[in-house]
Amino acid sequence: MSIAIPEPEEPAGKLASRIVKVTPEIAEIFLSRASVNRRLDMGQVRSLADTILRGEWKLTHQGIALDDAGALLDGQHRLRAIIEANTPVEILVFDGLSRDVFPVLDTGKRRSAADTLLSTGAKYLPLLSSTIRHVILFKTMPNDLWSGIRAQVSNDRILAAYNGDKNRCEEAVNIGRELSKYLFASQTAVAVGFFLTTEVAPAADIDEWISGLKSGANLDPGDARLALREVPRETQKRGSRRRMGLRDQVSIYVKAWNAWVDPEKSGELRLRRLRKGEKMPMPVEVKFER
Repeated sequence: MSIAIPEPEEPAGKLASRIVKVTPEIAEIFLSRASVNRRLDMGQVRSLADTILRGEWKLTHQGIALDDAGALLDGQHRLRAIIEANTPVEILVFDGLSRDVFPVLDTGKRRSAADTLLSTGAKYLPLLSSTIRHVILFKTMPNDLWSGIRAQVSNDRILAAYNGDKNRCEEAVNIGRELSKYLFASQTAVAVGFFLTTEVAPAADIDEWISGLKSGANLDPGDARLALREVPRETQKRGSRRRMGLRDQVSIYVKAWNAWVDPEKSGELRLRRLRKGEKMPMPVEVKFER
């Protein structure tokens, strides 16, 4: 069955669009013409700036809106990001909008990372997106807090990371869901820890690591898997004074892994949250001998 689509009516006024390569200087000019000053979200600005600096900026229908007098109605964060990145990018600029459209601009629900991953057909999208985000944070800012403005990761970056290593990402999510039943840590923390440790240890016996954590059977008292199983679950209960953040959970997982693959470290094993000034442990590599 064919559906007749009516021809679009010509809008009243002089509404027009054009693609403009906006430099930091042009961005400054546009911003100087702002008719309404919104509260600036510097986290969003820095996230967009990072996207530009990584060369991941894409021309889309979301751009800059100017009213019929040339005043800026929408696009403040994109323009600030161009200035922050000190890099020109192409943007779609709309001219001639009526000023009374301002209240309805940007009122739609912001797309989440899980929404962005929906087109991939992957499962457990909230857990998958959270896992990828925290893997990126581990690699880029392991010794900083994983919350707040600086810890924002763009949806494009999360999608690119998934596409770059989708099998490992999906395996980490599945293991996180399974192993968290036996450990104190959340599904995300276990998935992140599993991804990071196995990524640098292709020669390690992963099946043995997993089976020991699941059953705990026949493990020596000094086995790091047993120590990890015995970290109190109470540390994750809401309202608990001992509750740990996700960064602490990942650090404990990595510490246990390091002690397991490198027995020389087992005597130093202290499965506790990161202390002030303590750096995030890096996973021990286990590679095949040449």
